[in-house]
Amino acid sequence: MVSTVATRFALVLATLSLSSTASSDDAASFFRGLNFNGPAVLIDGNRWEGKDSENYECKDKAFEQQGVALVPATDPQRAQMIRSSRWNGNRVLLKNLPNETFTVFLYVWEDNRGETFDISLDGKTVVSQYSSGAAGHWQRLGPWYVDVTKGTIELTSRGGAANFSGVELWRGKHDGSQDVPISEDQLTFFENRIRPLLVKHCYECHSSQSDDLQGGLLVDSRPTLRRGGTNGPAVVPGDVDHSLLIQAVRYADGMEMPPDKKLSAAEVADLERWVAMGAPDPRATATRFVRKKIDVEKAREFWSLRPLADPSVPSPADADWATTEIDRFIAAKLDSRGLVPTGDADKRTLLRRATFDLTGLPPTPHEIEAFVADDSAEAFAKVVDRLLKSPRYGERWGRHWMDLVRYADTAGDNSDFPIPEAYLYRNYIIDSFNADKPYDRFIQEQIAGDLMPAESEAEKNEQTIATGYLASSRRFGSVIKNYPQHLTIEDTIDNLGRTVLGMTVACARCHDHKFDPISQDDYYGLYGIFASTRYPFPGIELDQKPRDFVALVDGGKPGKELAYAMADGNPRDVPLQQRGEPDQPGDVIPRKFLEVLGGQMLPEQATQSSGRLQLAQWMTAPDNPLTARVMANRIWQYHFGSGLVKTPSDFGIRGVAPSHPQLLDWLASRFIEEGWSIKSLHRRIMLSRTYRLNSQADGNTKALAVDPNNELHWRFDRQRMDAETLRDTMLLLSGELDLQMPREPHPFPPPEKWKYTQHHPFRDSYDSQKRSVYLMMARLNARPFFTTFDGPDQNASTASRDSSVTTVQSLYLINDPFVHEQAGKFAAWVIAERKELGERLTYAFELAFGRPPSQSERAGVAEWLRSLDDQLDDSVGDAAEREQAAWTALARSLFRTNEFLYVD
Repeated sequence: MVSTVATRFALVLATLSLSSTASSDDAASFFRGLNFNGPAVLIDGNRWEGKDSENYECKDKAFEQQGVALVPATDPQRAQMIRSSRWNGNRVLLKNLPNETFTVFLYVWEDNRGETFDISLDGKTVVSQYSSGAAGHWQRLGPWYVDVTKGTIELTSRGGAANFSGVELWRGKHDGSQDVPISEDQLTFFENRIRPLLVKHCYECHSSQSDDLQGGLLVDSRPTLRRGGTNGPAVVPGDVDHSLLIQAVRYADGMEMPPDKKLSAAEVADLERWVAMGAPDPRATATRFVRKKIDVEKAREFWSLRPLADPSVPSPADADWATTEIDRFIAAKLDSRGLVPTGDADKRTLLRRATFDLTGLPPTPHEIEAFVADDSAEAFAKVVDRLLKSPRYGERWGRHWMDLVRYADTAGDNSDFPIPEAYLYRNYIIDSFNADKPYDRFIQEQIAGDLMPAESEAEKNEQTIATGYLASSRRFGSVIKNYPQHLTIEDTIDNLGRTVLGMTVACARCHDHKFDPISQDDYYGLYGIFASTRYPFPGIELDQKPRDFVALVDGGKPGKELAYAMADGNPRDVPLQQRGEPDQPGDVIPRKFLEVLGGQMLPEQATQSSGRLQLAQWMTAPDNPLTARVMANRIWQYHFGSGLVKTPSDFGIRGVAPSHPQLLDWLASRFIEEGWSIKSLHRRIMLSRTYRLNSQADGNTKALAVDPNNELHWRFDRQRMDAETLRDTMLLLSGELDLQMPREPHPFPPPEKWKYTQHHPFRDSYDSQKRSVYLMMARLNARPFFTTFDGPDQNASTASRDSSVTTVQSLYLINDPFVHEQAGKFAAWVIAERKELGERLTYAFELAFGRPPSQSERAGVAEWLRSLDDQLDDSVGDAAEREQAAWTALARSLFRTNEFLYVD
């Protein structure tokens, strides 16, 4: 464990640029070293001040344990400083500093059992969830850049007990390199005596080209050789006896390398001489090893992993029926089964279908009248364009995306802490759909918006807010020490895989995926990207204060408004977790993309960032066979009730193959070709004759027998209103719906009053007359209405909702006060708007059903109203009150009918 933790952090950690006044080309010079609990020492030729220095303050406990063997070994002066430390607090205030740019390095170590903690610099987290490792492990953390403005720098820790040993300050920006130039003689010695030896005896098992890397050790570059493998650093420059490479070639301490035959005495002597002179090595670029654990070429034969095709449009037998390319694909498939489509939907049905589809609300009687009266060939196209321009469109389709990304206004930990700033991401989603933001850009911003260039302050803030997608990953537990951050990262990877790629990537956390070509290496290649990213902290039971939210810019400077968003943290590759256990690390895995989708690794110049920007680009590359296919299928699904692939978030082996694979690829190709425009794809689908079919079988007994589930789309599938549509429609018909987008947070209590625990978690619920998409949604406290009508699960991605029919639903529509209240207001509206009985009935039916009542319905309802008026005569003396009561009862009856609840 010691060596693996050392491996995890041996690369240079994050650069926290708290300001940017200094140029990266400025020459850095050593300024001051501080040994927090020991004497003055000389380290790397620089004089360090001791514990009595007046240039720092620290009230934490002093601790010294000089008997612990350090890993990796180091020189005596540095070792003395490391093994005398301050712990428990921690708060160290560095004083008497000039107001200029400094580089900070912090030495930490572990004397006993591993601890997990965060480290902050001037209140900003620079290391999140640092694991201190086993006894003896130490690390020089940094570089962190800071502009001093008040003569001080504050270093603090939070979480488990941290041992702060000392700090190193440099004027200017220093990259942390401790390598000295290689002399000509040293270079000659390495090239003639050391490199050939390593190539001949070590590369077979310990290089980037090895078939199976042994011990996690790469000896084909200077950084990897010094970083080492599972047993620790292979080389400690200048320290022959503590270099594991030398121990191994000496056949000492149970290590025997090479295993087949010991090196000659002269070869061992060369290696010892090389380490003694400081292990000079010109191979500066770190190499990387990726195990080829899957047959990539064979895996790519699976339908969803094949390159995206652009098939030719077929020519069906009945060329007159098909009006678009989509229709030709559908008709050709029907031809193959000897089936014919049903008839077209009437105009009222079609308008109601399209309006609910794109806006989640019913058409108005005026809109119905205008469409029925428009006999032009472009009548429906004009309707589609009008609906796509409506602000209601983004609310409807933004809700679909919120289902997928499991949007919530609380964190999901044991206490379900509220996130007041979450609404900014919700509004970002809605605004993006309304603006028809290209889907590839939409994805990129949500993964790495904070790292993307921006042309304005507003765009910068928008892109930062977009990373609320990753920030909204679930939080777990209640404790500070050993906080289960790995579960949050798992939730991130799981959702990203399902939502964007349609792959269950997180199934490879504990072992290679049982069905799909995804290895553990793939999983931890992605894991490293998110472990290198700073998540905002919403608060937990034992650490109630939120932190690490991102300040939105106000004038390129940080303003007062915060976003629940991401920022780069401590860039590093991470070890594979054996059996998914964080305390059982294995080989270090380079940050990379899924092997079957290209296996791209971070370029060398990007290794000092998290890698999120590269990941966003890999995921949205046009040659990625999944991203466009998955989203094209989702858009089809939301229009027709089910996708061409019935498992919309699983395009793997356990998923269902597409019913129309050529059509799916044709749609995905058009999607990319037209700039990833979602609205363009809406138009293509909705203007097809397939979309405009009737939902009735019309006596098509053969089609019912051959394709009872309508997988071939010979008719349109009737769909029940989802929970949001039902609530919003009742509010609209009552005149109570507030259509303004809220631009402020929910009325949460101020954070200083939060006292939530796992036994008394956040349980507030804030009612409003806004559209349902704007209601506060808690992860652990679902609203009963949405539970009753199959609303989304805020804890997991909801790829498709159930459409259940239950007694509870019927009882709700009969008895719930909300339904009664909306029915009463709907009745009052109808009574006020239309005075004559016949006109009033027509108006009520057009509002509720999008059509006038039939003659038999008119007669039946009129008789029922008269009968009800007679019944009420004895108890309600006022005629107006009886009228209101009777029409309220009628409204409740209309709200319970299938014609109201379902869209044909």
